[in-house]
Amino acid sequence: MTSAPAIELRSFTELDAARGDLLDVYAEVRAPLLHLANYSITAFGERIDRHGAEAGFLAVLAYDDDHPVGYAYGNRIEDGDRYWQRTDPAPSEKYTQHPAVALKEIGVRPGWRGTGIARRIHDALLAERSEPYVTLMVNEAAGDGKVHALYRSWGYEDIGYSQPSPASPRLTVMIRQAQ
Repeated sequence: MTSAPAIELRSFTELDAARGDLLDVYAEVRAPLLHLANYSITAFGERIDRHGAEAGFLAVLAYDDDHPVGYAYGNRIEDGDRYWQRTDPAPSEKYTQHPAVALKEIGVRPGWRGTGIARRIHDALLAERSEPYVTLMVNEAAGDGKVHALYRSWGYEDIGYSQPSPASPRLTVMIRQAQ
């Protein structure tokens, strides 16, 4: 890993202020997959619009000067949330008895990968949260398994699987303590 460039992290609790930058970074991060329905810019825009309207929405974006280079966003989920309903097997009550943070998306532009920016964005997002657990879903094939391994190195553990939509691949649901 090379050393992290001097970047500024900015937090947003309102989607409108960050939406354009989220779309710009997403388009580059997911460029090889944009032809797939689940990864299209339109599908991502619909997801962030829905997530941005949900309770506890927070996005953290990394900027090199005023150029957005990475992001993470999530929101609060509670017992009975569709996120948990689609997880198989059903998660332990230990994870659902209190609200949790669902990290919905994280990405870093290719030119800034391997610099520690993803972890800095991730940790900044969690630093602003009070929920005891954070959960995410990962495509085990992403990066030939490297993304899944990275999340494990950050303390996440597998607890089940989910397929959020018919166009989505089967995803591994992971969780860890938020702090």
